[in-house]
Amino acid sequence: MDSPGGGLIITERFAEDFKAEGLTGLNGFHPVEVKRVRRKGRGPKPGPPPRYLYVTLAYGHAALDMERSRILRKKPPECTWCRYAGPDAIDGLALEEGTWNGEDVFRPRGMWGVVIVSERFRRFAERHAMSHMAMVPMEKYVWDPLGLLPPQP
Repeated sequence: MDSPGGGLIITERFAEDFKAEGLTGLNGFHPVEVKRVRRKGRGPKPGPPPRYLYVTLAYGHAALDMERSRILRKKPPECTWCRYAGPDAIDGLALEEGTWNGEDVFRPRGMWGVVIVSERFRRFAERHAMSHMAMVPMEKYVWDPLGLLPPQP
């Protein structure tokens, strides 16, 4: 779950498994206080919630390759470091060679709203049956809220 500060809220169990596997890219692991839990409809009263932690994602090393990424935008990025210029549509992303330090979870410069994960994290998610996220290969990532891209075959 995304949070307003750009971090994520994760369960303590996820954090333990993430650390035990030696995965990288999440920082902080600060406890979150759950103030109230509502039950669904007239179902049974819920038990105590799991313990949650707030984490931030690695940002700053990995950068999008602006030549190889297929990003439609009205204007080029103004900042050569962050590379962000608000895309109108995306039809595939690529990282610039030599910028990724091997983090397993991160937000790349040029597209801070997108979370990218490594192949190691993908296998971790499969082993732990994490079905609450969609993982799409970077080169096949499509975002087109305005319908600007040609129809996909």
